[in-house]
Amino acid sequence: MDLQFKRTRIAPTPSGFLHLGNVLSFALTAVLARQTGAQILLRIDDMDRERASREYVEDIFDTLHFMEIPWDEGPRNYAEFEKEFSQLHRLPLYEKALLQLREQGSVFACTCSRTQILALSPDGVYPGTCRNKGIPLDTKDACWRLRTDNRELRVKAVDQAIISDILPRSLKDFIVRKKDGFPAYQLTSLADDLYWNVDLVVRGEDLWPSTLAQQYLATVLNKPAFSGIRFFHHPLLTGKDGLKFSKSAGATSIQFLRKEGKKPADIYAMIAGMMSLAEPVKDRQSLARALRMI
Repeated sequence: MDLQFKRTRIAPTPSGFLHLGNVLSFALTAVLARQTGAQILLRIDDMDRERASREYVEDIFDTLHFMEIPWDEGPRNYAEFEKEFSQLHRLPLYEKALLQLREQGSVFACTCSRTQILALSPDGVYPGTCRNKGIPLDTKDACWRLRTDNRELRVKAVDQAIISDILPRSLKDFIVRKKDGFPAYQLTSLADDLYWNVDLVVRGEDLWPSTLAQQYLATVLNKPAFSGIRFFHHPLLTGKDGLKFSKSAGATSIQFLRKEGKKPADIYAMIAGMMSLAEPVKDRQSLARALRMI
């Protein structure tokens, strides 16, 4: 690959034990980074205060070390993470973006519960209930939603292709500030990528809607630098039921597999088998070769 990048990131959330799907994404990130000269930042996204825990943060370090996935920047242990790298340290950055959205009139307050949304929209798509109600933004237990439309969004891929799309229905008027007052994922991820000058993002195909949401938010915030980031969306691992893995799937967690005596080579081979790759796979380099990435 002839392209050169400055920085990419591994960005797990400490809301469960890391699983095979995480290893796939992190391994491919490391391969592309080493191919293109990018530094790898470890960014732990801990803004979900209800689910984040020290146990899951420690598991991130344990899993990366065990699977021999390198990183160049970011915390090396829990103490460093807490002292310097938790997203709580960047709250002023996120609040500045939220203030801009508020002053622009780009957000509205919504008091709907998930139950109320599902009652009106069985597929869970927000029906715009509070869009024109004029609910004060300072209302207790109200989230902030971005006013969205069907504007064309353009995403740059690693292979230099430009992909045009619109925001999917599932993210219509997506949340940028949660009911607990903390900023939501789409806003923190965008702000952090800009803060760290990330120019390469590797993520699963399931996060394509998030890529579009972040591109949308960047246009509203007038952050043209974000449109320069190149994205690689890799295939997902799925279970026998065809559904993607989640952190609640205990049998696929790396912690569980380690306790079962699995070695890194065994785990990479499991990933290859689940992806029906014909070539033998024992590490991240051979995984990338089997996927025709190198």
